[in-house]
Amino acid sequence: MALELVAVDVSDEGALIAACIRGDGNAQRTLFRREYDRVFRTISRIIGAHRDVDDLLQETFVTVFRALPKFRQEAKLATWIDRIAVRVVFHHLRGKKPKLVSFDSIDDVDDRGNRVDERAHAREGLRRLYAVLAELTPDARAAYALYAIDGRTIAEVAQLTGTSVIAAKVRIWRARREVMRHAESDPVLSELVKVKKS
Repeated sequence: MALELVAVDVSDEGALIAACIRGDGNAQRTLFRREYDRVFRTISRIIGAHRDVDDLLQETFVTVFRALPKFRQEAKLATWIDRIAVRVVFHHLRGKKPKLVSFDSIDDVDDRGNRVDERAHAREGLRRLYAVLAELTPDARAAYALYAIDGRTIAEVAQLTGTSVIAAKVRIWRARREVMRHAESDPVLSELVKVKKS
């Protein structure tokens, strides 16, 4: 008996979801490709440039395809997938101990007071930011990263983290306060987050 392939209209999200639920490999690949970039950015902006990003991405999509039959279309599919990605990252962060990171890894300026390498300086600023974020609770880290790094609104942060708008604001505020506290004594981090000196 030959397997009959049915063409799926990828512009019709309902048809794409139904095909994925039936186990249509082409539909699943289409959904994966369509959502990959955004989910990758969401995960990497919460945890930084880390070797676990690919594993978390894979775990997110495995969870998406397993849970897709329960998707009730009360939210947009992209938002639902992002919530799964954030939940996967939460579980990952809750199981990790923060690593202590040395801030003395590169020289920031040369003998004449010029930047040695602008990109290395920017990378160092990000490394320092993510070192501070690693000290936060997973909830505060995710809320801050989604808001300040990924550019989501507070309402979107609340929706993605499954909390109220007020709780999301408080988490963002506390995380920002901690980042700024570190930035006051760290010129590289200060430049990255644009601390205003009084």
